[in-house]
Amino acid sequence: MHEVKTMHKNLEELIKTVEILRSENGCQWDREQTHQTLRPNMIEEAYEAVDAIDDNDMKHLREELGDVLLQVVLHSQIAKEENAFDIEDVAKELNEKLIHRHPHVFGNEKVSSTDEILENWEKLKKEEKTHRKSQMDGISKAQSALMSAQKISKRAVKVGFEWPDEKTLYECIFSEFDEFKEACQEKNLEHMEEEIGDIFFAVVNLARWNKLDAEQALLKSNKKFMKRFRKMEELATKPLENYSFEEFDALWKEAKLKV
Repeated sequence: MHEVKTMHKNLEELIKTVEILRSENGCQWDREQTHQTLRPNMIEEAYEAVDAIDDNDMKHLREELGDVLLQVVLHSQIAKEENAFDIEDVAKELNEKLIHRHPHVFGNEKVSSTDEILENWEKLKKEEKTHRKSQMDGISKAQSALMSAQKISKRAVKVGFEWPDEKTLYECIFSEFDEFKEACQEKNLEHMEEEIGDIFFAVVNLARWNKLDAEQALLKSNKKFMKRFRKMEELATKPLENYSFEEFDALWKEAKLKV
């Protein structure tokens, strides 16, 4: 109980600190911020917290979660000044939502698996969002295109809009490549962009079909490429700009063996 009180005290002090920073006698930069100007910070801080999770760096994670929390407190303070809501409203609504969506914990609902819990979660969420008329409603416009594609695909599948088998899905992907080649032959940039987008979307569906997270898969590939490229830079005996394709190929293969 003592630890809970201490934690609450620190949160209350943080909220007060932000309120002071936003006051007339506070910090000019903090006073000038709006929901819109802070938008990039919210995204950046969340990604930095995810980086700390991926690195399993608890000290760094604690720091980055603090930065994420600061964004929540700042936005809540701005909303309070505009008489829209305050952080108590944020916490109250979140708490009520968590209790409502966990009837197997806070109610009499009986579940036998995680899948059943997720099914109940989606059912209760749908009951709360009665204003949504389409499966496509409520998908964030701010998240990455890859994450949006995953969610769009999952939403469509919920109502049965799905390939009959994986073979058909592969055929779809190959046909998208053929359509992209045709667009390239036309030298129509708009058509090329459309078709390359269709390839990306089809591959995201292949990942979903195999229960893979396309965003995480690409992040891992990005990190792997960067690690191998750095190894290439270490192994290089001359400036990379002076390498031929054949030399690059040999250097890349050497780097792959080492990392």
